[in-house]
Amino acid sequence: MHFLQIDKHTRRAFLRRAGQFAFTGAALPTALNLAAMADAAAFDATDYKALVCVFLIGGNDYANTVVTYDNDSYDRYSAIRGGGTGRTAGGVALAQSALAPTLLNPTTPLPGGRQYALHPAMTGMAGLFNSGAAAVQLNVGPLVMPITRQQYNIGNALLYPVPPKLFSHNDQQSVWQSSEPEGAATGWGGHLGDLALSSNTERAMTCISVSGNSAYLTGHSARPYGISTSGAVRIAALNNSITYGSTAIRAAMRELVLQNRTHVLENEYNLVTARAVSSEGMVSSALAQYPASHSAFSAFPTGNGLADQLKMVARMIAARNILGNRRQVFFVSMGGFDLHDNLVATQAELMSQLSSALTAFHASTVAMGVANQVTAFTASDFGRTLTSNGDGSDHGWGGHHFIVGGAVRGKAFYGTAPPVSVTNSHTDAHDQWHVGQGRLLPSTSVDQYAATLATWFGVQNTELNGILPNLYHFGGADYPINLGFMT
Repeated sequence: MHFLQIDKHTRRAFLRRAGQFAFTGAALPTALNLAAMADAAAFDATDYKALVCVFLIGGNDYANTVVTYDNDSYDRYSAIRGGGTGRTAGGVALAQSALAPTLLNPTTPLPGGRQYALHPAMTGMAGLFNSGAAAVQLNVGPLVMPITRQQYNIGNALLYPVPPKLFSHNDQQSVWQSSEPEGAATGWGGHLGDLALSSNTERAMTCISVSGNSAYLTGHSARPYGISTSGAVRIAALNNSITYGSTAIRAAMRELVLQNRTHVLENEYNLVTARAVSSEGMVSSALAQYPASHSAFSAFPTGNGLADQLKMVARMIAARNILGNRRQVFFVSMGGFDLHDNLVATQAELMSQLSSALTAFHASTVAMGVANQVTAFTASDFGRTLTSNGDGSDHGWGGHHFIVGGAVRGKAFYGTAPPVSVTNSHTDAHDQWHVGQGRLLPSTSVDQYAATLATWFGVQNTELNGILPNLYHFGGADYPINLGFMT
């Protein structure tokens, strides 16, 4: 199965490499392996583009992030979230008056007079949206295929499949990133990396995580390169603290971990280590040309973990020409969103950090002259319930997300604005957009969201199904493959 997936999204690369090996007389069954595939890519980019996934770990509360604002919808929201019938704060509802400074003003108004504002702590993000540098994708989440609430309630997994292990944190994080539950070996960001490898001189720098390991960045050939907010991560065996500061010990350890071995697996391990050592040196040298104090990064706030991660992404982007990179995929994250209680107070700080970090990141791309070439987007385990459990909200499904960058068709909403209702009447039109307690039934799939980003990145339509396994279930006016939020 995995081999077939490789063939789907690297078909042209596969054929090209096959021809090269045949010309050299190499034995095809041996030569055409995953390592050889790493030397190929489905497109050879001459410009630069980067995608930056900002993952909100824990399941962000959609209803208090992109907040319904028009009077009719707000009144429904307030009543459901414990704010009563007035327009003041109460329960987990935010006061309507507090939302006025972050009111979103799209170029094309939403149907039916619907309006949204952002969380009051997100003034920076509201500014990006209203200036055209950001857009909102409404009600997006994992789907196997389009499904109605009635079909969901039938519960027939053969006729109406849904993503595995819905409402589970670890599994839905994985499904967002890879279309598979926890334990997935590869993700769609890594598959983009597979296609982009030969566009980069330093192929190890194609997929970069500033937030540890993730299935999202792992491809069949591409592998995530881990970096810290301080810079390149040093091989532990060569660290001064491990070698007691001894030059002789460090030299001996270096020889042990880098020398050629007769045992195939031992030798491969040392080759990987050698590449890591080489990458560390190259990254450190390149980043030295763009220190954290560089004027291009002056907008980043201090004391903000996400901003620190995005600042490192910005520095790596600044060093792209030194490292010879034309296509890159990055992964950053922030946690703390599993707010079953203390939602109002805790989310305010989280939204402030998210907003200021994304705003500063976009400012850095403008300062570097690459705003049109860098796109950041948010993702999360799931949205949460519209209903309150008293002091918070519980696990949900669909949610609202942001896309930021100069190539974004901003100042716009994409997808369908869900009605605000939690009735259980199957005949109520307001009731078809959730599966209980205001858990949004996604009207846009992650596959559509990812396909739109991948197309901008340079992936051909014929290669999308190999990256996104459920995409073939979608298409047409109701579920377009390209959602239109990228130029």
